[in-house]
Amino acid sequence: MKPIRFFNEYLENGVVKKQAPDMSKANFLINENEKSYKFVSTLVKQLGLNDDNANSIIKLCYDNIMEILRAKLFTEGYNAKGQGAHEAEVAYLRVLGFNEDDVQFADQLRNFRNRIMYEGKILDKEYAEKVFEFRNKICPKLKKIVRENAEQKNPNNLT
Repeated sequence: MKPIRFFNEYLENGVVKKQAPDMSKANFLINENEKSYKFVSTLVKQLGLNDDNANSIIKLCYDNIMEILRAKLFTEGYNAKGQGAHEAEVAYLRVLGFNEDDVQFADQLRNFRNRIMYEGKILDKEYAEKVFEFRNKICPKLKKIVRENAEQKNPNNLT
């Protein structure tokens, strides 16, 4: 797998567009993420992780990460669309100060999620456990960044 490009390259080639911050979309994603994050945690706690549910848990964890990452992008006035949009969003983790190992793991997760969705890739319990741990590590950090930023931009309208 080739290394993920830098976020500014996606801006330059038009995958990411700069626009006015969209606090409505950001707040929706923040609230949606609260619910979906708890749901996945409950699901794993009650059912555990196994080879049979690994792909489902991986996809749900990916969605948890992307919801809160997109919320941050919307608070900054960025919108990624089209071919390479998910890759651009993952590349934004660098801008937020995440280390290269986290960025590369998130990109690997993006790639595997695509392969699950479009190629029928089957992943195992061990990888699902790594993804779940990664999600548990990265989502709280992203939520803190997003909430601080959203409160600064619109302190009276954050839900």
